[in-house]
Amino acid sequence: MDPNNLKVQVEVDPTEDTEWNDILRSHGIIPEKEPDPTEELEKALSEAVEKQHANRLEHKDLDELAALEDEEDEEFLEEYKKKRMAEIQKLNDKSLFGSVYPISKPEYQKEVTETSKTAFVFLHMTLQSALQSRLLSALMVTLSSKFKEIKFCEIPANRAVENYPDGNCPTILIYHNGDVVKQFITLTQLGGNDTKVEDLERILVSIGAVDEHDRRLLINNEDEESSENRKIRFQGKSIKSKAYDSEEDDDFYD
Repeated sequence: MDPNNLKVQVEVDPTEDTEWNDILRSHGIIPEKEPDPTEELEKALSEAVEKQHANRLEHKDLDELAALEDEEDEEFLEEYKKKRMAEIQKLNDKSLFGSVYPISKPEYQKEVTETSKTAFVFLHMTLQSALQSRLLSALMVTLSSKFKEIKFCEIPANRAVENYPDGNCPTILIYHNGDVVKQFITLTQLGGNDTKVEDLERILVSIGAVDEHDRRLLINNEDEESSENRKIRFQGKSIKSKAYDSEEDDDFYD
């Protein structure tokens, strides 16, 4: 037997972290080493700390940024202030409205559908004799002065749609890009007679009309559990509500 052709089997522990094993792995002779759970955890924690540090100034207003002048790098902080001021200016540039606009059916296409192609439009189909409708009108005054980039409109329901059921009032239709993106028949799902500004703010956040970190919002300070209990409690009350088919061919908002 030729000693040059003699094959000697060598035991290899594929879990060892050696230079020889690295060579074998590079040629696909042994499998890649399984990641060390401890190393993976340390890496994840390190990345989380770095991310937290990098985002430490997110969502702070100008006054809060000014208070950090002694703690942060001056040049970095100044750049961040400029970024925040640019965001504020961008928001101001979009603040085209600021009040609740009463509209008629002939104005619907222009004031609602067309306007929604460049801004969110919050429409209230009203019934003056309905308590919830009067409540919603009052809440909209507050919202419209706070979120001036959103257009808030009102139209008597029976003028928008002939013979529209009184039991469906108030009806909320929210438009964006020419289409209805959210609708509510009465305030039952929002809190009924106990509906608050915070409940409507949640809707605006859910559809992307307002950023969830927007400092104008009240909802971040509210007790979520009490809000949910309020909704459940109200749903047991006898408020007439009728199923609404979003596919029906009424053309009042087309």
